[in-house]
Amino acid sequence: MSGRIPQTSIALLLSLIWAAALGIGYWNGDVQFLDRAEGALTDLRLLARGERAAPDIVTIVAIDDETVAKRGGYPLPRADLAAIIETIASYGPRAIAVDLLLLDPGKDGGDVALAQALGKRPSAIAAAAVFPDAIQLLEADDKSPLARLPRAEKFLRPLPVFAEHAAVGVVNLTTEKSGTPRGIPLLVRTSDKVELSFPLRVAALAEGSEPMIEADSVRLAGRNIPTDIDHVLPLAYYGPRGAVPTVSAASVLDGDVARAAIRDRIVVIGVTVTGGGDMFPTPFDPVMPGVEIVATAIDHLMTGGGILRDRSTRLADAILAVVLTLAVVGLLAWRSAAGLLSIAALVAIWAVANYVAFSRGIWLSAALPIAAAAPPAILFGSIQLWLNRRQAQYFAMKSDLLQQFQAPALNKWLTGNPAFLLEPRHQDAAIIFIDLSGFTALSETLDIDAGLALLKDFHTLVDDEVEAHGGMITSFLGDGAMILFGLPEATEDDARKAAHCSVTLCNRVAQWIDSLPPSIATRTGFKVGAHFGPIVASRLGGSYQHITATGDTVNVASRLMEVAAKQGAALALSDDLLRQAGPASALFESGTLTGPSETRIRGRTRPLSVWLWRNDSNPPTPRSGGF
Repeated sequence: MSGRIPQTSIALLLSLIWAAALGIGYWNGDVQFLDRAEGALTDLRLLARGERAAPDIVTIVAIDDETVAKRGGYPLPRADLAAIIETIASYGPRAIAVDLLLLDPGKDGGDVALAQALGKRPSAIAAAAVFPDAIQLLEADDKSPLARLPRAEKFLRPLPVFAEHAAVGVVNLTTEKSGTPRGIPLLVRTSDKVELSFPLRVAALAEGSEPMIEADSVRLAGRNIPTDIDHVLPLAYYGPRGAVPTVSAASVLDGDVARAAIRDRIVVIGVTVTGGGDMFPTPFDPVMPGVEIVATAIDHLMTGGGILRDRSTRLADAILAVVLTLAVVGLLAWRSAAGLLSIAALVAIWAVANYVAFSRGIWLSAALPIAAAAPPAILFGSIQLWLNRRQAQYFAMKSDLLQQFQAPALNKWLTGNPAFLLEPRHQDAAIIFIDLSGFTALSETLDIDAGLALLKDFHTLVDDEVEAHGGMITSFLGDGAMILFGLPEATEDDARKAAHCSVTLCNRVAQWIDSLPPSIATRTGFKVGAHFGPIVASRLGGSYQHITATGDTVNVASRLMEVAAKQGAALALSDDLLRQAGPASALFESGTLTGPSETRIRGRTRPLSVWLWRNDSNPPTPRSGGF
């Protein structure tokens, strides 16, 4: 017993130092490595909380597929946009927000009409901030409330003819590495000026009051709106796309919109057209239009109905992380089943309390307490296990159970080479993306078990084919997967293997869909994109790591799925992959290969040479709503 007391005291002291350091860093916003884990846990809590009705204050007027089809293309002529705003203004909205970057003169001579339309009601139009690769903060001796704001290199502003008739706000979002927007920076600055965000500018117009900037909040129309570090407004999504009331711009032009949908409401005009580019993944929808995210932020500002994460909640998180860490380590010192049961009960109470707070609009961190408590608990527990053989056997069994969740191939690589990808590796590789189309809409009509069974069958099919061709699944993205050929070592056959895998995946998935019940098969499709080029392979994460690939090659492969869906093909692949695979690849042995065609890829300035592959015996039917 006398030897255990110093051991426990040292463990508690070291745990206190670790947890306090993490807590202070989190309070200051300096532990970004937790963002990915916090994002995933936030998604789980949002999904568990469920969909909620959006406040009856904002209406989105969407420039959607119907509008573009009727008006002959995208972007809309300025005259059409002016007509939309004229009609909206005649219905008496509270404010009009145009979530479009009107940077260049229109080609139809409609700029004057558009400017005049903007001047008929309180209006705001969008600008964008351009940031350098390395974000720089203000000087350390600047004690103002704006001292932490990152500096933009410049602002992309609308044409003066529009800015003279409407307020201007910056539309930038704060996204995590997965691309999910987590907040809206309410203030953005360059070296000599500060600009209001687009949602804050719109809310100020609707309230008829200029916002007042305070240290950790914004005051608008007498209401104090708490913000996170850097004056970021946290986002809490109401549900999938359409959760915020939305009408088609085509209906506005046709006069088919009820006045009640516009009168005394904030109207946000934005793009939802397929391939428009302004889409983001959210926990409720993998392709949420950016205009709906902006509308959500406006709702939060107008009603205070968002989610609270500010300095006070971060301080509570830091204190809780320290307390939980010390409690867990102290209970481990018992070396008894009672101590383990107490830890389980403590963690369960914390998890329930965290979720209850979140469901009531208080965003307490889930990742910070885990990151603070897990390493000391694991280290101290390991020492305890070494000192007690029976406990060592018990925890070894638990460790074996946890290892079942790691991919076997990955375990094999890491066992033989523990330093695998500790340093990022630049190399060429083939990347394949596959995604089910229509699954989001289909899952709404299936019970949870049936939907999970469908996904499990799909994942198993993909896993079998990828393993058979020597590839590696870096991640399953819900109803899709990212596949890499080139690890652990790049070979000359990577592109050929990827081409063969792409063809067999198309055939197997098409056959699998045909085998499903007609009520499911007729609503399900798929799309595949494949590209070859340079990537950066690395490990990501903190205490939990996974292998991934990043770079333009990955982004292009993902975007090629959209090309396949748009063209009604099973597979869209780059000319780079086809050339690297060679004339003996499986792409020439079956199906129909057409191309190349110079194709615009979302997010790229230059077109890409793209080939389309179809299996005429099993033609896939792309579904709407799957991308």
